Amino acid sequence: MESLSKIRRWVLVEERSRRSVARATELSRNTIKKYLKDESPPCYQHQASPVRHKLCNGFDFRLQDLSDQDQKRPRRERRTALRLYEQLVVEGYTGSYSPVQRFVRDRKRAGAGSGEAFIPLHFAAGDALQFDWSEERVVLGSAKQKVKVAHFPPVPQPQALCRGLSRRSPGDGSGRRCLSMAGFHAG
Repeated sequence: MESLSKIRRWVLVEERSRRSVARATELSRNTIKKYLKDESPPCYQHQASPVRHKLCNGFDFRLQDLSDQDQKRPRRERRTALRLYEQLVVEGYTGSYSPVQRFVRDRKRAGAGSGEAFIPLHFAAGDALQFDWSEERVVLGSAKQKVKVAHFPPVPQPQALCRGLSRRSPGDGSGRRCLSMAGFHAG
């Protein structure tokens, strides 16, 4: 560890103060003091992973049964991990809450699915439909109108079927709004 040797050289050989070394390295004075006291560089001590307790005496099967029963209930009526733990305690379980909580968490993760889906890139005729809107200006009769057009192109064929909707204003003599449909093939 080069910073340790640099700190030791500055203080012990070059006789710089601990405070100036702490300012230069942006370490606390206590850390500088610790580095000077120990000959060996600090290293990471791997700690043993904590022991995970498991459900015992057949309660794992009972918890599985309770969880299966809950899956058949509506979501609001399902028991939480704490309620499942309390049920097991009534039935004689003497272990801790953590294994029950771990079981419920793992069960939820397993039931969530991978989140992946298959979307086919090729469709047979009639299996898929594309849809889009556009706004076009057309001449209907002798009047220019703004028309909203719905496009329904069949997937395998390049020719599209279009439907146009135009709104007539209340001042056109009819006294009410109405929609007229105009069907045509765009090609």
